[in-house]
Amino acid sequence: MSTFDSIVDSTRPVRPGEEIDAAPLAVWLKGRLPGVEGPIAIEQFPGGHSNLTYLLRFGDRELVLRRPPFGSQVKTAHDMGREYRVLSRLYALYPKAPRALLHCDDPKVIGAPFYIMERMRGIILREQRPVAGIDLNPERMRAISEAAVDSLAELHAVDYRAAGLDDLGHPEGYVARQVAGWSERWRRSRTDDIPELERAAAWLAGHQPPERPGERSAALLHNDYKYDNLVLHPEELERNVRIIAVLDWEMATVGDPLMDLGTSLGYWMDPDDAPALRLLPAGPTTLPGNLRRAEVVERYAAATGRDVSDILFYYVYGLFKIAVIAQQIYYRYQQGLTKDERFAALIGAVRILGHTAAQALDKGRIDRLDFAG
Repeated sequence: MSTFDSIVDSTRPVRPGEEIDAAPLAVWLKGRLPGVEGPIAIEQFPGGHSNLTYLLRFGDRELVLRRPPFGSQVKTAHDMGREYRVLSRLYALYPKAPRALLHCDDPKVIGAPFYIMERMRGIILREQRPVAGIDLNPERMRAISEAAVDSLAELHAVDYRAAGLDDLGHPEGYVARQVAGWSERWRRSRTDDIPELERAAAWLAGHQPPERPGERSAALLHNDYKYDNLVLHPEELERNVRIIAVLDWEMATVGDPLMDLGTSLGYWMDPDDAPALRLLPAGPTTLPGNLRRAEVVERYAAATGRDVSDILFYYVYGLFKIAVIAQQIYYRYQQGLTKDERFAALIGAVRILGHTAAQALDKGRIDRLDFAG
């Protein structure tokens, strides 16, 4: 195995209960994708908590398949046709979006709708600790964190109308709809009493920033932008950090770009955050050299020229949204709709995120939350 292969994001055998029948899939693919020959081998990318991602091998050729999670009742969150449409149109203007190749809405093929895209081979930083085979020294981590912010700013500068995505969302009233929507999802999936999240929902409803008129008030949003959805070029990491792909576009839409930044901040842990918060899986944002949350905001504002004076609202929104996503997955686990044991501990993450939102509200800031005063 080469050094390149040893550090590239790898696959695992498919988890029990999440298997795909290879025979009908191979028949469907070979009739639609030129050059697909020979037997098909299927493995699974182990990361992620929502849509399922598989690696398909036909000899030396590799493709990626995305399908909804088993047992999900939130159909609007797992629209394969929508995600395919975003990627198939976005690639020309934002090459970091993987190229989508095929879409199937017939559940008879593998039991659910799915789409096929190209594989982007590279490094994905998934955990809050050093990665074997990669020297994540402070200088390199600084460069990676800066590249992450710059890539988000680059996405928000894309002309979504030119990409044919102007019908993807409705920017007017976007913030209000998101606050109401995530609050309703919280109520529907709630299993435990968590007053701090109830408080966050009420505060968000009553403290929404005024809508910003003008062309620059709306942008194409990824809506789940964080380290473990970014693919780094492995061969250039020693010389120059480069993000070659952004993955998982299932929640992409058009709206207030600061809502996208707020979600990213919700995943961005500082080294002096509470120990429980730093245990959440969000990539190595706490390693020495990383930008801190406040610095992320400063760099984004400098790159985009956007007013970030209401960043507390967007940060609390990000924490609340991530908590609700975790709660929805935990609810599916509690209902026996998924057997993935990773989900058993998610209620702890929901509580931690609620506590962090309460700290941010009490202190009126997005950083130094575990400090008095």
